[in-house]
Amino acid sequence: MKGKYLILILFIALAVWSCQSDKCIESRTQGFTQGTSYSVIWYHDRSIADREVENNVEKLLTAVDSSLSTYNTGSIISLVNDNKEVVLDTMFITVFNRSYEIWNLTEGAFDITAAPLINAWGFGPDATKRFNESIKDKLMELVGMDKIRIVDGKVVKSDPDMCLDVNAIAQGYTVDVLYNYLSGIGLESFLVEVGGEVRTRGTKPGNEPWIIGLDKPSDGNITPGLYRQADIKLVDKALATSGNYRKYYIENGIKYSHTIDPKTGYPVRHKLLSATVITDDCMTADALATACMVKGLDKAKEMIREIGNLDAYLVYSDEEGNFNTWFTDGMIDYLKD
Repeated sequence: MKGKYLILILFIALAVWSCQSDKCIESRTQGFTQGTSYSVIWYHDRSIADREVENNVEKLLTAVDSSLSTYNTGSIISLVNDNKEVVLDTMFITVFNRSYEIWNLTEGAFDITAAPLINAWGFGPDATKRFNESIKDKLMELVGMDKIRIVDGKVVKSDPDMCLDVNAIAQGYTVDVLYNYLSGIGLESFLVEVGGEVRTRGTKPGNEPWIIGLDKPSDGNITPGLYRQADIKLVDKALATSGNYRKYYIENGIKYSHTIDPKTGYPVRHKLLSATVITDDCMTADALATACMVKGLDKAKEMIREIGNLDAYLVYSDEEGNFNTWFTDGMIDYLKD
């Protein structure tokens, strides 16, 4: 599934524990989904059947893919994009409605209707660049969440050529889906990670926080955890990161990032390298991290202050190309010494 791909892989540092009680069992499952990897780690007593948890995690991942993956031609979102008759499920409706709310909240910086632009720039499922100035105006006419809505369980478009891409929110949403399942079966200590987006509940044994490593946003830094920007202590929160240093291409000496500004139609070009957002749910963190990357450093700071109820960590370059950071006051509590 993943047009957003893994732009800032988060390295999960896990301690090795010698449990003396049968209530300190570590279990985990991991694999691949939505064009990236996932990991679920949980501590529990022997009343939890590991295989049952693994099977249900896989079923939920399949359900998300069948609803929201543009790489799955039979998914609900693909059928919507193709203007086919389809019954919308709860997953699609939930993500659509939250996307509309965040579109308003970010003044259009986050926009799932930007799919025609994403595809034209070669960051869609077929990875073929088709953008040129002659088609820009037509593409821009297809962008804007005020041009699409759900009425009586059906998607209504102002133009049939409109299409959706939820890859900048779907991984965060997937994390929330798995989080809610694990909470629902009574687990109190676990971590869910999909494509680097993370949400945790409780602490690890010994009342230790989960430690999430943020990779340094350097071009070509493709090995998770090799070059670390910061370590984050995460307890009962969600974290998502967006950046432009892993998914891009260079053409005629110009770097084109995968983050497209819905208001200009072009890939963003500014000094903000990565944005990490911490808030209560991962779907919101995921979308807001993307919005930061669209807005750029100064406007991202302004947006973060205005929204409130979240913390953020931004990495940007100065005129000499040196890395600098900006973060909210509350971020101090998350940063590991």
